[in-house]
Amino acid sequence: MNRVNTTESGTKRLTTSAMIASIAAEGQATRAAPFGHALAALANQRSDIVGLSADLSKYTDLHIFAKAHPDRFYQMGMAEQLLMSAAAGMAREGCVPFATTYAVFASRRAYDFICMAIAEENLNVKIVCGLPGLTTGYGPSHQATDDLAIFRAMPNLMIVDPCDALEIEQAVPAIAEHQGPVYMRLLRGNVPLVLDEYGYKFEIGKAKTLRTGRDVLIISTGLMTMRSLEAAAQLQKDGVDVAVLHVPTIKPLDEHTILSEARKSGRLVVTAENHSIIGGLGEAVAGLLLRNGVTPTFRQIALPDAFLDAGALPTLHDRYGISTEAVCAQIKRWM
Repeated sequence: MNRVNTTESGTKRLTTSAMIASIAAEGQATRAAPFGHALAALANQRSDIVGLSADLSKYTDLHIFAKAHPDRFYQMGMAEQLLMSAAAGMAREGCVPFATTYAVFASRRAYDFICMAIAEENLNVKIVCGLPGLTTGYGPSHQATDDLAIFRAMPNLMIVDPCDALEIEQAVPAIAEHQGPVYMRLLRGNVPLVLDEYGYKFEIGKAKTLRTGRDVLIISTGLMTMRSLEAAAQLQKDGVDVAVLHVPTIKPLDEHTILSEARKSGRLVVTAENHSIIGGLGEAVAGLLLRNGVTPTFRQIALPDAFLDAGALPTLHDRYGISTEAVCAQIKRWM
């Protein structure tokens, strides 16, 4: 969570008092631990669902599942390679394992085990990871700013980046039903509720237009869809009409919908993601457009190709260009 400290001069300064700070704005509707509750509810219906954690169940909301289904919860300790290898073995025995840890640990420490034990064998393992992108103030050791770039090139691996609590709840049964390995970025704790206002329904591999607009098309994923919708509402007051296309599945990409929207003439096309500017949604969309001869004016909103600072999330989001205010300012400059 965040707290406010007062300096000797009386100036208020926002600091981070915990590893995982909320990304919800003050007064914003949230739901607590949507992943944990959704997985526990799914396990009530399916006896093949099991949950594994690398000593982080409290910080991936898997403790909700563990309390509801203690006989199907496995605490693997601080050993991410073992976590993935055990999940692979359980999948071979007919279980549907949900393996949870932090995104940095899955993508960096356990990459080879995921590749060789899970992806190459196309096993039915669901890897669900907290602290994606810039969702912690604890610096480069915990900020997974490169996980999409690392995993996009891995064959057989589906990649999902949900926007809010509603989408997480809907994605859990959907990825469990999908046959094959999945990597899902996880927002945990008190997660904002955004998409309920749009009658939203998550579908694997499908992008959804949440807002139409004649001047700008933002193609966004993850929490940046929330920020894009907020920026669109603010920019509307300045006469800038912004469309928002939400892309929750990074791989496979909904090429048809993205190309259809990008072909509409006269609009600036902007991608927005909580990830490095290298190797994520932006470059995936840029490559798609070039391969198909679609050449709108194209820009990216993303984290820089750098190791990021530690600090309070609101400060860091402003500094690195993914706050609502920063998105608005950047689009205005490009206009």
